[in-house]
Amino acid sequence: MNDETQLHNGSWQRIPTPNLAERANAVEANAAEATARKLQAAVEHHGAERFDEAEALYREILASDPNHADAMHLLGLIAHEFGQYHTASELIMAAITRNPQAFYYYNLGNVMQANNRPAAAAECFRQAIALNAGYIDAYNNLGIAQRALKDHHAAVESFCQVINLKPDHAQAYNNLANTLLELDELDAAIEAWRTATTLRPDFDEPRSNLLFALNYREPVSPGAYLEEARQFGEAVSARATPFDSWLVEESPRASRPLRVGIVSGDLKQHPIGYFIESVLHNLDPSRVEIIAYPTREHEDALTARIKPRFVAWTSLAGMSDAQAAQHIRSDGIHVLIDASGHSTYNRLGVFAWKPAPVQVSWPGYFASTGVRAIDYILGDPHVLPEAEEAHFVEKAWRLPDSYLCFTPPTASIPTGTLPMHSTGRTTFGYFGNVTKVTDAVVDVWSKVLQAVPGSVLLLKSGQLDHEHVRDAFIKRFAVAGVPASRLIMEGRSERSEYLAAYRRVDLMLSPFPYGGGTTTAEAYWMGVPVLCRRGERFVTHIAETMCHNVGLADWIAGDDAAYVDKAVAFAADRELLSALRSGLRAQLLASPLCDAPRFARNLEASLHQMWEQHVAHAAQAAL
Repeated sequence: MNDETQLHNGSWQRIPTPNLAERANAVEANAAEATARKLQAAVEHHGAERFDEAEALYREILASDPNHADAMHLLGLIAHEFGQYHTASELIMAAITRNPQAFYYYNLGNVMQANNRPAAAAECFRQAIALNAGYIDAYNNLGIAQRALKDHHAAVESFCQVINLKPDHAQAYNNLANTLLELDELDAAIEAWRTATTLRPDFDEPRSNLLFALNYREPVSPGAYLEEARQFGEAVSARATPFDSWLVEESPRASRPLRVGIVSGDLKQHPIGYFIESVLHNLDPSRVEIIAYPTREHEDALTARIKPRFVAWTSLAGMSDAQAAQHIRSDGIHVLIDASGHSTYNRLGVFAWKPAPVQVSWPGYFASTGVRAIDYILGDPHVLPEAEEAHFVEKAWRLPDSYLCFTPPTASIPTGTLPMHSTGRTTFGYFGNVTKVTDAVVDVWSKVLQAVPGSVLLLKSGQLDHEHVRDAFIKRFAVAGVPASRLIMEGRSERSEYLAAYRRVDLMLSPFPYGGGTTTAEAYWMGVPVLCRRGERFVTHIAETMCHNVGLADWIAGDDAAYVDKAVAFAADRELLSALRSGLRAQLLASPLCDAPRFARNLEASLHQMWEQHVAHAAQAAL
């Protein structure tokens, strides 16, 4: 329910001996007073989330007064709570027809936004602003809708308008930072997140977003990152009351399935979906029962494919951390997996409540969450070497081969022949988030292009749909001595078209310190090798572990100079590149990166071993 909903209780003066006209007026006044009291009671139920009681009273009011706009509007918000978006929009639009109010339009916009209709939502927020020029929340939500529509510059203007109206609006600073990051304005985004945290130290979201963004920056040391992560963990833990007992039998389960929950906002066409789909299809239900806890209401074709693999599917959207934790605990979960880390739609606050005896971070993040209630970070020997265990508050746990298992695309797209045979030049490529392309990366890539005469670099990213992002790249490479004529920049594409674009690339260049993950696996599937640079922390090792697991360890450069030398040497070896073009897909499919049955057995064994360790520690503590 919107805080700005205005409901008034009348104060009525009774007349001892009214005449007939006065009596009629008194009856009408009494009826209005009774309706006002009923509406007030309904609003109290609504605010306390006793939605059934509130709905019953709203319907009683509308039964006696079918044109009661407030009751219509509020009944629409009840429908919204239950995900009945069509009903909610019809009720609120009916209220607007009878009595146009800015906050009616505002809440209609919220319904449209929840129903994944950002264009309609944006128009509703504009109407709210037209009726109330100083409507701060409407400006803020307009910016969110514009960001969903990829109209990032307009979104920036909306969030700046919020800040102009209310300079201490921490949420607007956070939203502004998220938008600036998508516009490849990393430094400005970091400044805005820090401002949001200063304004509201109890606001977890900007802290979490900042932690994710710090992985893009080369100057941030593992120690500095960990300190920021610990501060986040302490903040969420201070508001949680962790469970110290669970509704599970504290015993080994070698012959019985573990109940394993996965909390994620990305159980769909997303890197998380691509890296868990084949695993889910190969898990042994006699060993592991999987329960899904999606954090948002968004499903697609991949969701439809994996949903039957879960024994239960419960959305945490709309639940508080305490409510979500209690629900998970009541489900009797043995091991709870956080598949988000500090990425979007995470619910790390839920993990601070310790709703399951064993909690694990995998596969959605690549650094410490900072939340000590998460017991393990799941990795492999390449991404999580023993020397780097101190980078985490979580304990290290390693799978034997790769900590990731890639689900090959279903589209039938041939790899084609090596492009340089027809173009007469070397085409290097990078497909992915261009925020990863730091100034140090531009410098190294520019040296590669200068050392390979006539070569070009194909950059492909949704961020390059923005003219100012393209212009910024042209200027950055120009400063490094590479003209715009040697850059090919393309924006967002449908997945099949995106994969087909690899056919125009001879070899891929992975950025650093934050290398390519999903894009590396996709490049291999399209027969394109990837050159990466060795790093010093988990996020820098993701491309490395893929190189090792697919049998291309010689494509890992030890430093910047080696990176340039290897790029030049590989570009000159047409025979090698041609062989990889025709054979790398099969090499990938035969590797641990795509061996879903083997990966599933390793994962099952690890989850059971984690549980057995918990049982042993619990028994020791009891003694």
